[in-house]
This record gives sequence, structure tokens and C-alpha cells, in this order.
Amino acid sequence: MNLHAKLLEREAAGRPVTVGVIGAGKFGTMFLSQARLTQGLHVVGVADLDVARARSQLATAGWPATLYSASSVADAHAKRTTWVTDDALALITDPRIEVIVEATGVPGAGIAHCLKAIENGKHIVMVNVEADAVAGPLLARHARQAGVVYSLAWGDQPALICEHVDWARAAGFKVIAAGKGTRYEPHYYQSNPDNVWDILDKYLNISDRKSINPKMFNSFVDGTKSGIEMTAVCNATGLVPQSHGLSFPPATRFELADVCKPKFAGGMLEMAGVTEVTSSVYRDGRDVPHHLALGTYVVFEGETDYARRCFKEYAMLPDRSGHYAALYRPIHMIGLELGISVASCALRHEPTGAPTGFRSDVVATAKRALKAGEILDGEGGFCVWGRQTPADVSLDNGLLPLGLAHNVKLKRDIPEGGALKWSDVEVDAADTAVKVRREMEAAFARRNIAVEAAV
Repeated sequence: MNLHAKLLEREAAGRPVTVGVIGAGKFGTMFLSQARLTQGLHVVGVADLDVARARSQLATAGWPATLYSASSVADAHAKRTTWVTDDALALITDPRIEVIVEATGVPGAGIAHCLKAIENGKHIVMVNVEADAVAGPLLARHARQAGVVYSLAWGDQPALICEHVDWARAAGFKVIAAGKGTRYEPHYYQSNPDNVWDILDKYLNISDRKSINPKMFNSFVDGTKSGIEMTAVCNATGLVPQSHGLSFPPATRFELADVCKPKFAGGMLEMAGVTEVTSSVYRDGRDVPHHLALGTYVVFEGETDYARRCFKEYAMLPDRSGHYAALYRPIHMIGLELGISVASCALRHEPTGAPTGFRSDVVATAKRALKAGEILDGEGGFCVWGRQTPADVSLDNGLLPLGLAHNVKLKRDIPEGGALKWSDVEVDAADTAVKVRREMEAAFARRNIAVEAAV
């Protein structure tokens, strides 16, 4: 890839790639742990609303206190140290910073930070896939028009899946399906921050429950995070959602090509060219052996007899027919790998995955019967979960994006399993995230499935 060589060139020239990180949570901290050790990279500033926590996270990540003692961006830039602040805009607007890493996980904050970064000529690495699911296609369009790079985050599963898809297509293969693995059973969509422990305790040994955020963990368990991530993949690759979203079929790593192929070919998918997430749990609750939880995959077709023969000769995990094969990556290292995106944006002006159209959405779906007057609590909460849905279906039916189903009041009763609509809630039309989302819906209202000509 030559990114390391390019970083060394910047290091030798005394011009390391300068970075501002917004959000010192798990993902941001993992990146910081490696960024300190990466030649040619300088984290000029870290912004978090809780400055004390940010400093604690830097210490946890192995940073000597002397490296984050700067008093300003100018001081940090001059001394090759890092400024810790609660002022994200100070990082975004400073001309000495080239790349902004948005890792807050809050859709509204991510959208606002991204727009400001684009306005100030900064490349943006959108760790905040929740924001990408709400408005990524429009944000990426704005970035291209401004001559900066908007990128998904390498190390997180969507960017890795995009790389799988690009690899297959660049090698001349037709992509049948792409996605990831997770742990899922059909009743998981009902999980909430209180009862999620009944699921987590079965496969995670968490001795200190106060050490994790159950609402955040629950978004992974109830299927929401999978819908968000596969939406990012569809909008970046041209793959599309299945009409009823993800079905989470159980599959071992060695069954990927048999399971993740169309039903007409004996698989579980409604058609070719879609996203799917496989489960590491059988429907009777037994664990799937050699499962792909934490991993990513692509299934592709061999369109000639010769290619299909090669699938078998080179152990490419073909299906029983020999027409399809799978390639997988067993793990992802999230923030530990994020420097790949930062370097690619700054040195190549290339994203590690970016939206090229609005093909998929994540819509708020009732976990239980909801009553008029209730206040929705968003991703991972007690009220709604996020179902992946074709974007044209979402637009045609006025469905409510999951990322905006937080701190809004219901205007009518919603049955369990019902998809919420914009008209079902009281929305603040002046909210930045709402305005940007509405702008995106208008911009992509005409047959959004096509790839933009600018790409």
C-alpha cells in the first residue's frame, strides 16, 4: 500500500500528518494508543466534553503526561505534543490540522462537526457510523464538492467490508453478498439496557458491570448496530438491502458461500448484490462452530469453468455447487487500525470507503407497543431498534431514521414491530441533524440507487 513509506517521507520532511480527534471513547483511545507510535503522524489535539476523562484515556493508552501537556493548538504544533480540550471547534477551525477524526458516536454532533470540518478544508474520518447512516451520502457529496475527503473508518467493519467488495470487483468477480458476523437470535431485538445482561452473561465475562455502557452494548445485541453498519456498506459500495432487512442466518466460516447466496441457488438471500450478517448462534441457542463473529466477508461468483476450478484448487471456500466462493477476515481491530484511514485521506486523498449514493437506511422500529406521549430513547434503548431498509422504501413511506429517534415525543400509539414515521413524532425542525437529513432526502429523492456520476 506504500502508506508507511509516504508517512516516513512526511516525517523526514518535518511535516507529519496533523490530526484532531473528537471523542475520547473506546474507539478514539484505541487509535491514540497507536498514533503515538506511528512515524509521520502527529495528534495535535484531542477534544472531549469530559477533559479529565480524555486525559485518563491518554494515560491508559500509554501516553506519558508530558506528551499531552500543551496549552493550545499552537503550543502542541510547535512542541510536537497534544492539546486536550473540550473545544472541538478549536481543532476543526485551526489551519495547522489536516484531518479530523469524528469519534463521538452521537449522530447530531457528528453531522455538525463534519459540516464544519468540510467548511474549513479538513479531511474527515467518520468513525461515527451512526451519523453516516443518517446523512453520510450528503456529507460525502459536500466533501467532494469542497475538494476534501470524507471517509469511513478503517478497522471498523464497514470499511473492511468495502475493501473486500472493491478487491472482488477489481479482480473481475461479481459480488453476491458482503457483510460481517455477530451473535444474534430472533428475540434479541427486544433487549434493553436492563435485560441485556441476560444475553451478555452467556458469552462475555464482565466482572465489573459499571465498566461498560449497557445502552451502547445493547445496540450491538438488538441488531441496530448491524443495520447501521450494513447501511454504510450499501451506501458506499452499490450493494442494496434485502427488502425485509437483515435475517442473521447462522453460518460457519466454511458455509458462507452456501448460506450467503440467493435462494434460487440454494442459499438464504432474496437476490444477489446485497448485505447480510451471519449469526454465531443457531436458532435453538447452540453456538455455531467456527463462526465469524467479529469478522467480515464477501461472497463472489465464478463466472467461468476455469475460475470455478481454481476456487477448489486454491481452497477458496467454495459452496457445494462450486459456482460461488467466500473470502473472510476473522477479526477487526477497530481503533488500532484507524491510522490507515488517516494516512490514506491525507497522503492519497482517497477514502477507505465513502458513500456514493443513498441506497440503504436504518429506520426506527418499535421494540414493544409504544404509547402516545412517550419520549423515545434512541439507539440501544428501551423503545426502538434500527432495521435496515431500502432507502426508496424509507423515502416513499416517510420513515423515521433511527439516529433521530432520540428525545422526541410520540404523537400516536405504535404497535410492537411497527416502523415509525416522521409524522409519528414531534420533531425540532431547527435541529441541525434534522435539517441536514431533510436536505439529504430531498437531494436523493430521485432513484437514489444509482451511483453518482462524480464517483
